[in-house]
Formats: sequence, C-alpha cells, structure tokens
Amino acid sequence: MYTVNGDLLDSNMLGASNSSSSEKHAKEYCSMYGICGQREDGKVLNCPYSVPAVKPSKIFSSKIQSLCPTITGNVCCTADQFDVLRQQVQQAVPLLVGCPACLRNFLNLFCELACSPNQSLFVNVTSISQVKKNSTVDGIAYYVTSTYGEELFNSCKEVKFGSANTRAIEFVGGGATNYREWFAFLGRQASHNEPGSPYSMDFITTVPPSSSMDPMNVSVFACGDTSLGCSCGDCPSASICSDSLPPVPHKNGSCSIHLGSAKVKCIDFAMAIVYIVLVSLVFGWGLLCKTENSSKASPRMRPLLHTEEESELHSVNKNEDVTLPVQGDEKVPISTKESTLPFIQCYISKYYRKHGIWVARHPSLVLGISVTVVVLLSLGLLRLEVETRPEKLWVGPGSKAAEEKEFFDTNLSPFYRIEQLILATVPLSKDSPAPSIVTDKNIKLLFEMQKKVDGIRGNYSGSFVSLKDICMKPVGDDCASETVLQYYKMKPELFDEDDGASHAMFCFEHYTSSEPCLSAYQAPVDPSTILGGYTGSNYSQATAFVITYPVNNAVDKTGSENGKALAWENSFIHLAKEELVPMAGSHNLTLAFSAESSIQEELKRESTADIITILISYVVMFAYISVTLGDISPHISPVYVSSKVLLGLSGVLIVLLSVLGSIGLFSVLGVKSTLIIVEVIPFLVLAVGVDNMCILVHALKRQPIELSMEERVGNTLAEVGPSITLSTLSEVLAFAVGSFISMPACRVFSMFAALAVLLDFLLQVTAFVSLMTFDFRRTEENRVDCFPCIRVSSLATELEHGNLGKRQQKPGLLVRYMKDIHAPVLSMPAVKVAVLLVFSAFAFVSIALTTRLQPGLEQQVALPRDSYLQGYFNNISEYLRVGPPLYFIVKDYNYSLESDNTNLLCSISQCESNSLLNEISRAALTPKSSYIASPAASWLDDFLVWLSPEAFGCCRKFPNGTYCPPDDQPPCCTSADGTCGISETCQDCTTCFLHSDLIGSRPSTVQFRDKLPWFLSALPSADCAKGGHGAYTNSVDLKGYENGVIQASEFRTYHTPLNKQRDFVNAMKAAREFSARVSDSLKISVYPYSVFYIFFEQYLDIWRTTLINLSVALGAVFIVCLVITSSLWLSAIILLVLAMIVLDIMGLMALLSIQLNAISVVNLVMSIGIAVEFCVHITHAFSVSEGDRAQRSKEALTTMGASVFSGITITKFVGVLVLCFARSEIFEVYYFRMYLALVILGFLHGLIFLPVLLSVCGPPSIKSVLDNDEQNQSRTHPNQHDLGLYKMERESSD
Repeated sequence: MYTVNGDLLDSNMLGASNSSSSEKHAKEYCSMYGICGQREDGKVLNCPYSVPAVKPSKIFSSKIQSLCPTITGNVCCTADQFDVLRQQVQQAVPLLVGCPACLRNFLNLFCELACSPNQSLFVNVTSISQVKKNSTVDGIAYYVTSTYGEELFNSCKEVKFGSANTRAIEFVGGGATNYREWFAFLGRQASHNEPGSPYSMDFITTVPPSSSMDPMNVSVFACGDTSLGCSCGDCPSASICSDSLPPVPHKNGSCSIHLGSAKVKCIDFAMAIVYIVLVSLVFGWGLLCKTENSSKASPRMRPLLHTEEESELHSVNKNEDVTLPVQGDEKVPISTKESTLPFIQCYISKYYRKHGIWVARHPSLVLGISVTVVVLLSLGLLRLEVETRPEKLWVGPGSKAAEEKEFFDTNLSPFYRIEQLILATVPLSKDSPAPSIVTDKNIKLLFEMQKKVDGIRGNYSGSFVSLKDICMKPVGDDCASETVLQYYKMKPELFDEDDGASHAMFCFEHYTSSEPCLSAYQAPVDPSTILGGYTGSNYSQATAFVITYPVNNAVDKTGSENGKALAWENSFIHLAKEELVPMAGSHNLTLAFSAESSIQEELKRESTADIITILISYVVMFAYISVTLGDISPHISPVYVSSKVLLGLSGVLIVLLSVLGSIGLFSVLGVKSTLIIVEVIPFLVLAVGVDNMCILVHALKRQPIELSMEERVGNTLAEVGPSITLSTLSEVLAFAVGSFISMPACRVFSMFAALAVLLDFLLQVTAFVSLMTFDFRRTEENRVDCFPCIRVSSLATELEHGNLGKRQQKPGLLVRYMKDIHAPVLSMPAVKVAVLLVFSAFAFVSIALTTRLQPGLEQQVALPRDSYLQGYFNNISEYLRVGPPLYFIVKDYNYSLESDNTNLLCSISQCESNSLLNEISRAALTPKSSYIASPAASWLDDFLVWLSPEAFGCCRKFPNGTYCPPDDQPPCCTSADGTCGISETCQDCTTCFLHSDLIGSRPSTVQFRDKLPWFLSALPSADCAKGGHGAYTNSVDLKGYENGVIQASEFRTYHTPLNKQRDFVNAMKAAREFSARVSDSLKISVYPYSVFYIFFEQYLDIWRTTLINLSVALGAVFIVCLVITSSLWLSAIILLVLAMIVLDIMGLMALLSIQLNAISVVNLVMSIGIAVEFCVHITHAFSVSEGDRAQRSKEALTTMGASVFSGITITKFVGVLVLCFARSEIFEVYYFRMYLALVILGFLHGLIFLPVLLSVCGPPSIKSVLDNDEQNQSRTHPNQHDLGLYKMERESSD
C-alpha cells in the first residue's frame, strides 16, 4: 500500500521565458514559462515570465497529445517541463485509471495549468522568490469555475483504491469531502523534503468584475459518461447502476402492537390473551360446578365421597405390603387389556425384589465384583488425553465454517497471529472524561515499551526467537507493526526531530498523502487501527493507543507448527505482566494485552482454578449425606451408632468411581477429554447420584423391623426401584441426546456424563445396596459408625424392650410437615386454583421471555475472573474502531478471455454493474445491515490497472522482455535519498502492452497468465502504487493456474466494529446471505471468511438445535415413562410438568442474561433428565395409592414428599450452592445459576404444582383398575385367581 507523492501536484512543469517579464492576460499568452531553478530538496521552480505561447515541434506536439488531448496548437511549456509533468502525474494514474472519466478530468486540471496556450487567462503569479539570483514562482492564483470544481470532485469522490480498502480521494485529495477542500489540499505549499507543490496555488472560483481573468472551464466528463464510463463501484450514481441500488436493509425486528402510547410485542400480547381466556375458562368451569353442586348432589360423586371416608383403609404407609405394586400385579391374569398396563412396572418390581434379596445375602461378592469392574475401567485413565485447542473444542468436524477455514488456510494462507497491547488513559475523576493519550510523555513511554518488546527472546528448542524472526513483513525487513510509532519509522530519534506528538497529530489527518507519515515498511498507517476511544474523526482526542504485532501463522495440524511463535508469545505475556503493566501504572495509565495463544493458555489455567470449589462441594455433600442418612436423636440411640458417615463416604466414593470409569472407558476408545468434563461431571453425577442413595436409605428405614434384612432390602428395591430406574433412564437418555450436538466439547461432555450417570446407577443398585446392608446390620448390632469393630450395649437394651420398632414407626419432622401442613393446604380449593393460575402464568410469561434469549457465549464468561484477558476484552469493546477482516473467497475463477468471469468479478471500467466487487461496494453503503465497512481490496482490479498502458509507470519490460520496475526502484533508481529521474538502466523500458495488444482493454489468456506472477512480485512505490507484493502476496493461489483457472483467490475488506455476541452472529449471517445471493446471481462460487466464523457458526441455527434436542429429550423421557408406568395419562402429565420446568428455566435465562449456546442447550437437555426426579417419585406413589384423586395426592406427598425434599431438593441445592464461589464465571453463570434455577423450579413444580395437578386431573389408580379386573376374573376363573395368589406367596417366600 503506497501513497502518491504530493509531487504529482507540483507546478514544476509550469514554465516561464527569459524573453519578457511583463504581465499580460490574454489568449495565446503564458503566465509562466521555463525552469529558472530548484529548491534545496530538488523540486524545480518555474520562471514568472509572461510570454506568448510557443508552437511545439511535431514530435513534441504528439507527445503532449498522448497525455493532454485537450491541448492543441501552441503551448506554454517546454519539453523539460512536460517530462516533469508526465513523471509526476504517473503517480496518480494507477490510483484513478480504474475510472477513466476521473483520470481524464484530473489530468486535464494539470495539463491546462502546465501547457494551455491560454494559461495567462486563468493563472496569475502572485508571489516571486529569488533562487541564485533568478526570479522563480513562489505563489499563483488559479482561476476555475465552481461548476468545474464541483463536477471534477463528483467524478472522482467515489473512486476506490483497492489495496488500502479506501477511496482514492484519501490519497490524491487528503480525504477531501468537497471540491474546495480538495483544491486547498492540492494548492498547499510543501515544506522541504515533503511531497507537494514547491509554491502555493490559490484556487479561485470568483473573478472581480474589473479583472481580465477568465476562469478555466474545460469540459468535465461525468463518471457515468458512457464513452469514459466508470464501474458502479467507482460511480454509484451512473445510470447503468440505477437498477442495482443498495439492498434494502433486512429488518429483523420482532412483531409489535401499539396499545395507545405503549408498544407491546406480539408474542407478549398473544400470551396475555391466551392466559386471560384460560383464566376465564377456569372460573367459568368453577362457577358451573358450584351451581350444579348447589342444586343437587351429583350421583357420580357419591362413590368418591364414600372412598374418601374409607381412605384410611388404603393408606400406602401401612405395614402391609400394599405399597408394592408387585403384590397386586401378580394377582391379575394377563388375559385382559387393563392387566397388561402395569406389566413392565410389575416385572421391574419383581426383579428388584429378587435382586435385593440376592444382594443382601451376598453383599461381599457383589461389592467386590462391582468395584473391580469399575476399577478396571478406570485404568483407561492411563491413556487420558485432554483437548485444549479452542477450534477443536467448539467446532464440529462437519462444520461448514471449519471446511471453509481449511480451504482458506490450505490454498491461500492462514490468518496471521495477533499480539496486541492497549495503552489507555484513565479519567482524572469519576465525572470527567479520560484525557487524550496523544502526548509527548505517553509516546515516549510507548517507545520505552517497544524497546522492551524488541528485546524479548523466546526460547524455542534451545534457540532464541525475537519478534523480527516471526513478524509479518509485507515489504522489506521491517515488521508490519500497527502502532503510532510507525509515524516516526519506529525510531526514537525521529520523535524529537519531528516535533514530538505534533507530528503524529499531523499524520492522523495526512497519513495517506504525506511521505514522512509512511511507516517503516513504507505503507500508510490508518489512525483508526492504532487509536481508540475517539468519536468520529477526532483522532487527537483518542484515549488509547492500540499496538498490534501481526505474526506469521502456519496451518496447525499437530499443534507444533507454530512453536517459535508460541515461545515468543509466552515471553511476551510474561514481560507484559511483570514489566509493562507496572510501567503503565506508574504513568497513571492502564495496559491490557493479549497474545494469540492467550485464550488457550487461560482455559488451561481455568481447569485448576476451581479444584478447591469442587472439593468443597464434595465435602459439603458428604457432610449433608452423613447427616440426612443417619438418625441423630440422642435419646433413641447414640449418635455414633445411628450416624451413617461411613455409608455417606462410601456413596461419594461410588460417585467418583463412576466418573473415573466413564472417563477411563472413553479414553481407551480414543475419545479425548476436556477440561469441563474434569470440572463439571464429578459435581453433576454427585448431585444426581446422591438422590437415589437418600431414597434407598429412607425406603429401607420404612421397612418393618420384624422382617429379615434380606426381605427388607428386597422390599426396598421393589418399592423404589421402578421410580429410580425411570428417573435414571430419563437422565441417561436426556444426557445422551446432548451427544447429537455438533460442538465437540458439549458432545463429549454429554457422552461422558451419560455413561457416568449409568455407571453410578449400576453401582448404586449393587455396591451401594451391599454397603447399605452392611451398615444397617452394623446399626442393629450396635456397632460404632466408622469403627464397626467397637460395639456398645444401649441399642441391645432398646431392642429387648421393643422400642426400636416403635421408633421406626414414628414419622420424622418433614413427614409430619408434609402430612399435616403441606398436603392439607394444597388440597384447599382456593389454593388449587391459585396454584394452577400462578404456575400457568409463569409458563406463559416464560414463553414470552424465551423470545428475548440472545445467542452467543461472551469470551469473558469462558475465562477465569482473575484472567488478564478480562480487561483486554473490555478494552476491545470500548476502544477498537475497526472490525475483523472479512475475505470473500472465489473458487475456480476462469480468467480466460473466452470466459466472462473477469467482468463478473472486477469493479473497474467495463466490469459488470452487478459484479462481485461492485456488489461489495454497494453493500458497504449500508453497513448497519450488511456489516461490511468498506469496499474490498481487489487484486484483480489492481492487476488490470497495473497492466493498463495508461499506467505507464507500472507494467514495464526491458527490451529483452524481462520485468522492468518503476523508475523509483532498483535497478532503475540507486539514489539513497529516493530522488530519482529517468536512469540509463531503464530508459529503454516500455509498457508491457499497447492498447492494440489488448482485446477490449482486457488481457488475453496468455497475457494474463504471464503477467500475474510479475504483478504479485512487483513492489509498490510512489511511481506505481499498484504493485501487488505485500498487499496481495497471499491473495491468489497460483497452484495449477496455468490451465486458465485460479482455484482460490480472496478479496479483502472489513466488518464494521463488532462488540456484542449478537453483532458477530448477525455479521456472519449477513455475509453468508450476501455471498449466497451473489453466487446465485453470477454463477460463481463465492463464500465469506473471517477468523471468528468458525466459533460463531453454531449460533446461526442455535434455536433449531435447541428445539430439536429438547423435543428429542422430552420424547425420550415420555417413552420411558410410558413403557415403565404403562400409563399414557400419567406420562402426559409428567411431560407437561417437564415442559413447564424447561420453559421457566429459559425464561429465567433471559432475565439473568444467560445466553443461548451449546453449553446452555446441554444444560437444558440435562435439566429434563434431572427434573424427572422431582416428578417421578410423586407420580409413582400417586399411581399405586388408592382413593379419590385428592386423597391419593395427599398420600403421595405424605409418602414421598419428604424424600423428594430432603433427598433430592436439598442435596442438589447444597451441591449447587457451592458453585457460586467458583472463580470461573462460566461455572457461576452456566452451572450455578442454571442448576439453582432447576432445583428451585423442580421443587416448586414437583411438590406444589404436580400434586395439585394430579388431584385435579390425575389418572385412576393402577391398583383400583387391577382390583376391579381381578374381581371380574375371580368370578369367572376363581381357580386361576387362587393359583396366582399361591404363586405370588411362594415367590415372596423364596
């Protein structure tokens, strides 16, 4: 990227003659003629002599006509002046040649000034200086009409300069916004050794009435002129472009309704209407029922009233075995339809009874086998591998973005690595703004920091690596560092020579046009890339310096290709932490920093950040289990006997073994683990597994003491086995559904979690049941907990007096609360109506809130709270004013002359109006919807311009046909100070092609193929800014291009600044939609690529992924419930409650600003499985109890409410509560908040809403149905009935 020297604007080419010094303003008269001297910097000065115009020779006239076709007849310039003119304007030609109308108008401005025979009519010498006793021009007045100025500016204002992703007016006009500013820029007198005119030119558009001056008003070609037409990208106002206006911004705004002055979303309004209708129906139904009941008693209610009176006879809490469905199940013959409904549940209960009896008889054998199996699985940990690379964690193998990235990296070049510093000022007080960073003191500090960065030496395999060894060097040996220090060529001594910070402020406004502002690598430095915290173009008010070090990158296939860069980055981070941050702080500044490897390294560190939190969670859970499993009443038995510390510890160890077994098995299978697995799954399985332990122990406590231990254990498993099996299978299936998510980290997490929960369940019904048998025998034998060898005698006395049996019959505090307070309150009609309405309202509100969920995962959330990257990402959002680079990749571009691909891609003259580059330029006009900040840098446009005969300083060849560089490059120029003329070495160089050599201004296939390598290796310079080396070195894949097809090429632009996650998602979506539309229109394969796409692709269809996974999970749970309960009615109620819990969680996510991403989707899916535990035990107890719905709901709460509260709700609450102290914000946001919401909502729905719902519309009792069928069967087949009873009794005794 090269600027045009202001020398192209010199009036050095204006002449004056020695023959006359009298001033005359008339036709065929000159105001200046000849060269009378030169300045110290070599700029030639014209003679201020007014003489008649001179008739040129025929050869000279032809030479003038080739550049200035409007100049005919006599002229006011000599051959030397014309050579200077040609030499200077050649710098502007490559910038403007893409728009022939603009170029012709621009050349005419200086041709008329230099050689017009009527020069004296519009040029007046206003100031003269003496150089070596010769009078020379020091200032002129150049009269032009305002119409001419306006039309000239309009023809050039939109012309692009591709390689710099900006407009050419930034270079040839100093960023002028109107013709007056442009003329002011052109007319300023340059200081010594600065580009520009050696004397001032005052452009005047009004002429005094008494003046004889006649303003220059040569014809101006409009940029839309058909004879010299420009492309739509350079001239959007052209008539040919009127049919391809910028696309109308797509409005993604949600539907809304205006209610007076209020604006309400359609979804909110719809939910309110539905809820009002629902409430009206409920109250209407209530009034109707009340009216009917008041007029007469319904015959249908009498049996229910009768049943309610006799409910005590059917209590599930009696010592009889009526709570166990197996006792009723086996009585029912299989021949009738209803009797098949509880078959699965009957079979599971029967199996668990036998299983429990067998385990209780052989506890040592079962414990040994189960532990041995899990330990063997855990040996797979020896092959454990942990994946930490972000692109491997968060991007699926079939990802479209991953494939596009691989294509880009393989065929072009991987995007460079970014090392960055952000040095910012801080406000002097709370209410005052931050001061400007652009001061002498701060720039000197930056030089000191840069010295330390240059001194970094990273150790790579025993060799030292410096920044120069790895940095990106587009041209020469200087690093392409983006920093304000580039305005001083990275040299501290130039800072003092160039007036300190004043020079930087000058360069902010003239970085494209002032040669002293060029970087050390000879390219302009856009202030928007090195400054931050300013508004508009007020660069001097910037509050931050942004320093970026682009480092060469390699395709990382094994993780070691970028070893040198990683070694340097480690040293860079250490330097920033230990030295640079304190340096900034001592100057009352802040410093944020980041390296390419920072995120990966901080994620590794995060894996150890919460180990203490996890350990505390286990300790707290262990303490709670020990308390809740044991009996702590001191007057019943000694605490050290009735406590169950050893059993609780064993349960925690079982959880750990299940986790280790899961990780070990997958490690053997070659599945890499992730850090989140190590951190979350132990906690998750602990929270899930403890519930079943509590339920098993509490169920065993409820068994009659008169039964043997084997019978009690068998009855316990038969009683709760179906429900814990149902909950576990639901959890495993729900977790397994998460394995269908494409994101590897979440998929692997789901797989590991599903297997860990399954192993934990298997260990619970084997190893834990064995341990539970040992522990209860220990208690009955009056042995001390944790020290079973020690035996006391108090319990034996209690056994002799029969008090132990009485003690076991006495209900606990929670049971009494559920029976005497909770259940009766919920049975009140008013409470039922209130519960149904309130929970329904929660559901409808949650549906409305769910639409407000935002996709994404903030980078700050994924990192430890104390990470140095937290401040860096905050500064990125606050200070950066440029967006990520955006590349449009074109596959299989056919450049042959027979193909129309070239004109369908380019954006210069004769290109199609709907070409790719014209469409990109058009999209950049609506950045808020397209997220495209500027037109694309086009290697194709610049190549075609570089080839053009008009750009006579670019594509040149020696007489032998080899490449000839521009006159200001070696070997044509060898001057150390850069002042070069036409050298002998290159004086015979000619343009590569004449106009006659091209076909319709386009190269032939052979010409294109032969000259493309020349272009890509051509260095840009002042004489030819279109050289492709550096700007386009990696833009074209030359592999196999000889056959007429370029497999891959890119056109570079930028996204608008992106701060929020939704901005990244919308930018990617907009770019893909744009590319798809253009590809379909042009029939050329085009796709967009940016470095962040690979991580944000998941969010394009995150809602679809969420709905599919939730639907599959709910469907899986429904099927499991249907198979095990054999009740469609009951399964539908469970499904409804689960759906309401998930909806409420999503609504809370919106309120708590939890974003929708793969992690939250996995959590939502898992919440379905976990929420089953809050529902299944209550519904199971409800289904096997007898009486009317209200009585059975009370019985279910009395039987299982306490267990659900203490064994499920409290255990999960205790485990989750510890996570609020996690150092990782991802733990606090996505695990503490979401799982706490799940626990609370599960408790509310399971113990409040579900019992009320069952009491209103619950299914009939399974036992009632079976008893009725049994009675019918006994009347018809009494012998079969007696035989069934006999078989059941025999199996029970066995």
